[in-house]
Amino acid sequence: MSHAPAFKPQALILSLAVAAALAGCQKPDAAAPAADAAKPAVAPQLPPTAAFALADLDTSKNACDDLSGFVNGKWLAAHPVPADRTTWGSFEMLDERSEAASRHIAETAAADAQAAGVAKLVGDFYATGMDAAAVNAAGLKPIQPILERIDALKTPADVARYLREEFAAGRGEVFSFGAEADFKDSSQVIGYAFQDGLSLPERAYYLEDGQDGNYKTIREAYVAHVARQLRNAGVAEADAARQAADVLAFETRLAKASLSPIDLRNPENQYHFVTLADADKASPNFPWSQFMQANGLQVEGFSLSQPQFFAEFDRMLAEVPVAQWQAYLRIHAIDGMAPYLADTFADERFDFFGKTLRGQQEQKPRWKRVLDSVEGSVGEALGQIYVQQYFPAESKAAMEKLVDNLRVALKLRLQQLDWMSEDTKAKAVAKWDSFMPKIGYPDKWRSWDGLATSRTGYVDNVLAAAKFNHDWRMGKIGKPVDRTEWGMTPQTVNAYYNPLQNEIVFPAAILQPPFFDPKADPALNYGGIGAVIGHEMLHGYDDQGSQFDASGNFANWWQDADRKGFEARTKKLVQQFDDYVSIDGIHVKGQLTLGENIADLGGLTVAYDALQKALADAGMSPQEKTDGYTQDQRFFINWATVWRRNFKPEELKVRLNTDPHAPADFRAIGAPSNMPAFAAAFQCKAGDAMVRPDDKRVVIW
Repeated sequence: MSHAPAFKPQALILSLAVAAALAGCQKPDAAAPAADAAKPAVAPQLPPTAAFALADLDTSKNACDDLSGFVNGKWLAAHPVPADRTTWGSFEMLDERSEAASRHIAETAAADAQAAGVAKLVGDFYATGMDAAAVNAAGLKPIQPILERIDALKTPADVARYLREEFAAGRGEVFSFGAEADFKDSSQVIGYAFQDGLSLPERAYYLEDGQDGNYKTIREAYVAHVARQLRNAGVAEADAARQAADVLAFETRLAKASLSPIDLRNPENQYHFVTLADADKASPNFPWSQFMQANGLQVEGFSLSQPQFFAEFDRMLAEVPVAQWQAYLRIHAIDGMAPYLADTFADERFDFFGKTLRGQQEQKPRWKRVLDSVEGSVGEALGQIYVQQYFPAESKAAMEKLVDNLRVALKLRLQQLDWMSEDTKAKAVAKWDSFMPKIGYPDKWRSWDGLATSRTGYVDNVLAAAKFNHDWRMGKIGKPVDRTEWGMTPQTVNAYYNPLQNEIVFPAAILQPPFFDPKADPALNYGGIGAVIGHEMLHGYDDQGSQFDASGNFANWWQDADRKGFEARTKKLVQQFDDYVSIDGIHVKGQLTLGENIADLGGLTVAYDALQKALADAGMSPQEKTDGYTQDQRFFINWATVWRRNFKPEELKVRLNTDPHAPADFRAIGAPSNMPAFAAAFQCKAGDAMVRPDDKRVVIW
């Protein structure tokens, strides 16, 4: 659902929902307008939001039976997924607004031949990316040097050297390597090597046939795609077919050594510190000391996060024929760069990964694809301009007040827990006390000094940024953590919690309806962004976040009996979501989605508490009606509005296997069905579908 912002050990950044960005940025003060950020003469007309409207309610349905159907049924029926998307709902509509604003910024920058600073970076990327004629005329030529290096490989040592060089260039295959805080000392940055290298969504797609053979069908389609893409690159038909089979066999061997998405959620499987000397002994065919040297690093050790995977990788260097390595590296080089190459390559990549795998019927228009490139390469440079033009200061001030109110409500709940000992409670409150909220945009912008871009080559710009961003990330290793940095750009419609820094982060673009509206009544804001704030805070106490202490270190701060009590409660939530049945009889994976479900339940509960205090402070009654609904009812109605979302069937199936977030309709009903406050708000009765009996009702935080 979201890409890691630069590099993050998988599942550490526990994002709320969609569309995260890749690399970020930094310069003087975010509040001060930058001299190089040209303001457009005419502001664009932004697309609408999915803000709650009374007419959306389907009053033929009973909220006590299905809150999602009551709030969203009519809207979902009237808003099918657009042809260039795989999902459509509240998040996507805000994403469209963010894209429209970003497009105007990029077009303004591209039209200015004298643009400087961050505007020049954005303008260079956008201008060269939008020059379709030049991109198509270049064909495969921009990456020909990479392909020639692959063709020249003769020995396993050659393959190892190629991999080192590719990582140093900011690309890299088979595994990922990046910078993150040390699990055991979160004040310091270390390197993390992490399993990767699969083209299909996860290991099961290689090792199982799937329901009705759909994984097998996808594998066959992938092999056909690889063969076609290789033929596009000039490989003879028979050789392309052989190489495609080799690629599947290669990735299948990687898949067998890879952990599943559920296993990867365990922090124990995300961190395995080794000394450089021990890493070299364990990998005779891939000396990690040479890898570090190639990447400009002098380290004593790093996290070799999945030892089993890397042991298999080392064996494959010795055992897999070089020709098979070449096939794998060749298709990954082509497919990895396909979005920036001629239409022949971009379209073929889309036909499999977009249409076949995820059900997207049409490729995004070129301007959106180029904006994706800007976002991934120089996203915070664009964000520096975005916040000046589209984020009002009053929104940040109002958000700060909401965060404060949610913090107060959360502390009170922690102090009043009846199932936790005083010792563990005190540590939970200490963690609460060290929360660091970040709202809107960074206080300090990243410097882009040294990144050279031009108006003459799209792929050249992409490769230059990849190298620049990689070097920037490598430059963090061995140094103290910079807590001013953000893992998302301001124009990203999302939010996240980072347990290593105990921080909650809310980019500017999510602070719009249905999440946040400074003109809305309290109920809508607390049911929207208030619940999001609570959700991110509660990630600090979910099954993963609760394993990190107030300083962000991976350390046990629980009494044993308290931990057992917590696990007994979360087990009931796993079962609740295991019981939900989605498309074609496929069940939600309660263990995969547990962290998000804990955060939803706790976040909505805390937000409800905060609403009651806000209403009391304002002299309002929870029974006060607006448009015929009480404040309590409108609170839960807007919670469901946030989760209105249609899916393409193929996309939904992929997400059920890989996404730590449950499908939106189950998120709309899951948390409220455990809350007596919901039943009271709508006068629901025992036996109603949205009222869980006491033995099945989940109460955690």
